[in-house]
Amino acid sequence: MAQRKVSGSKLFMTVLWMVVGSGAVPINDLLDRASQRSDALHSISTTLARDLDSSFSPIGRMLMPRPSMCHTASLQTPIDKEQALQVSESDLLSLTRSLLQAWLDPLMSMSSSAKALPHPAHNSISNKIHELQEHSRRLGDGLDVLSGKLGPAAQAISFLPYKGGNDIGHDKFTRLANLHFLLSCFRRDSHKIDSFLKVLRCRAARMQPDMC
Repeated sequence: MAQRKVSGSKLFMTVLWMVVGSGAVPINDLLDRASQRSDALHSISTTLARDLDSSFSPIGRMLMPRPSMCHTASLQTPIDKEQALQVSESDLLSLTRSLLQAWLDPLMSMSSSAKALPHPAHNSISNKIHELQEHSRRLGDGLDVLSGKLGPAAQAISFLPYKGGNDIGHDKFTRLANLHFLLSCFRRDSHKIDSFLKVLRCRAARMQPDMC
């Protein structure tokens, strides 16, 4: 999918400043908070994926599903910062919200399954997944409020249904492998979310593209 170029960017940011600036919290502060949440999401998911990675042999890791099998893989997104800088603010916000929305059900499934995970650190894993849920919820709520003031383009969400169900596996290897796979997918998506929000924050601060 060809990404929409930044059209009407100056007009968008002018409206953004007028809308949010009239409230109690400046746009820069809102995006700073969102970036802090997205930083936490990516950091926790990276730690969790690495923790579980140690449970598998090199051969076991080779048998893991590929990233192309993630349920969010069909959403076409910028592959790097340079591409993200060419996408309109409305589209970046829409993509970010679409990714967050797509992980509501998987995170719930991961949370319920982690409590009985056959792993020595299952309590810590369960607590960290709960943190992911909380950060995702709060970040989503904040972006929903912001998008609701910016018009239809920012409010649009691409629905990416998760068909994995509530049970991630019936035996030890399957549960560990499926949880590891989901965390790997979430880590990839949380990196995208974090990158998109940082581009939005950069534009709100009216920084030059090479400083983003």
